[in-house]
Amino acid sequence: MPVFAAAASGAGLTDVDGKRYIDFATGISVMNVGHGHPRVLAAIREQADRLVHSGAPVMMPEVYVRLARRLCEITPGAFPKKALMLNSGAEAVENAIKVVRQATGRPAVISFHNAFHGRTLMSMTLTGKVAPYKQNFGPYAPEVYQVPYPYEYRRPAGMTAESLGGACVEAVRQLFKTTVSADRVAGILVEPVQGEGGFVVPPPDFLPSLRRLCTEYQIPLIADEVQTGFGRTGTMFAMEHSGVEPDVIVLAKSMGGGLPLGAVVGRSELMDATNPGGLGGTFGGNPVACAAALAVIAVLLEEKLPERGKRLGDRALARMRTWQDRHPQVGDVRGLGAMVAMELVTDRATREPAGAMTNDILRYCHAHGLAILKAGLYDNVIRLLFALVISEQELDRGLDILEEALVSVNA
Repeated sequence: MPVFAAAASGAGLTDVDGKRYIDFATGISVMNVGHGHPRVLAAIREQADRLVHSGAPVMMPEVYVRLARRLCEITPGAFPKKALMLNSGAEAVENAIKVVRQATGRPAVISFHNAFHGRTLMSMTLTGKVAPYKQNFGPYAPEVYQVPYPYEYRRPAGMTAESLGGACVEAVRQLFKTTVSADRVAGILVEPVQGEGGFVVPPPDFLPSLRRLCTEYQIPLIADEVQTGFGRTGTMFAMEHSGVEPDVIVLAKSMGGGLPLGAVVGRSELMDATNPGGLGGTFGGNPVACAAALAVIAVLLEEKLPERGKRLGDRALARMRTWQDRHPQVGDVRGLGAMVAMELVTDRATREPAGAMTNDILRYCHAHGLAILKAGLYDNVIRLLFALVISEQELDRGLDILEEALVSVNA
């Protein structure tokens, strides 16, 4: 956006010129509990008065331990778990790979086309989109292999929607036969809903089938819940929709309430495989960020924000589907909970991506007081990431601006 942020409150941003924006971006899905939630701010102030930094590898902050325990309690998986705090989602991905490689003694990792896992070397390699994330940043990390993700709107010609999820899991089995044997695979990394890839929701059989495959070959399943976690999809974590328990889960973004914080939570036997000092970092598990995260979790659960997000997401989806009926450029409307998007095309028959139109819509929205983002393999997906505390009136006004943008670019 061609402006600079000065302040924020609730579901809105204010720029340095005093103009207010309805926030459908939330700092790239970081402010699920809204900007400036009083309980989060109070936790930050209280912890800052007590301890700002001791360095977890030197003298672990007590609040780090409390957060680790809470994450092990609320994440999917009815088995003993341990948690590691880091600074970001990319750092969490990197360390999740270190965990499973150390625990299994295997080198290879599998991820999916159209995935996004970060901008560091390993996380960039695991990402399934070249522009803008990979560009000329190679060479990339070795022993990373990718297979198709079940993207229903862009499924192969002749393939039914019902067979798509199974076909993508079968592609992993084929990979074992053609490229890398299963006994060399340390882990399979998957987003339960693809985020930067365009809010792609997989068919309901995909994750359970992938879980069964991982169990069959004794390969740890790693869920990247950096964008989907902490209430975004209508449950605390998106994996809960499928009933699948990952062996390792990667967290960040909204966990810290706006402060830099990531985490890896996994089976104790996996997390304990690394010798002391192999995991961690100078700032990982900063006490102020950990205190903010504990407050975020309390707010989400006590104020029932995941459930509220689902209601708001359903409201937005219903509105956007009326646009699909009236505007042929709206090729697909999809989402899960408050993770909602529409994919724009120049032609519904060919599904040619409408990248230029997407940029025009963003510019219109920004000029008329709506902060909003695009996504997708072809940069033609408008995604909604409003705070779960947004009022229905603010949500509707934001959708009004977005609809006005659609009409404007089609005029």
